[in-house]
Amino acid sequence: QDEYKPEKALSEEDLKNAVSVHHALASKATDYEKKPNVLKLKTADWRVLLFQAQSQEEMQTWINKINCVAAVFSAPPFPAAIGSQKKFSRPLLPATTTKLSQDEQLKSHEAKLKQISTELVEHRSYPPDKKLKGKEVDDYKLKDHYLEFE
Repeated sequence: QDEYKPEKALSEEDLKNAVSVHHALASKATDYEKKPNVLKLKTADWRVLLFQAQSQEEMQTWINKINCVAAVFSAPPFPAAIGSQKKFSRPLLPATTTKLSQDEQLKSHEAKLKQISTELVEHRSYPPDKKLKGKEVDDYKLKDHYLEFE
């Protein structure tokens, strides 16, 4: 296992294996009990990575720093495609960093939180008919999972 050395240039292999934290969310891995001090990183493409820290404090520090960087630098998502109005599809997340100032970014996050919270309440007030199976139910669950995550 190679130790990171700031004076050493990153190789192509390093860059290929890098994990982007734009639109990511770090949290304590409460559903993982094999080892202590494990944090879960859910990336923009919904991959889940687990990392073990040396201590509870170090784990919390990593969670805070990752979430701060993600919040400060993630550009707002693109609106959903027009054709996806009936069928749910997650919005596209830009890989570029935001062009907003920190104040504008905070306001953007606050507005998005309000919008997502309203959408979640609205979504849950119209669950699919219990007789339905298949695609409609899967679509409902996917949207519910997305809104809860956001």
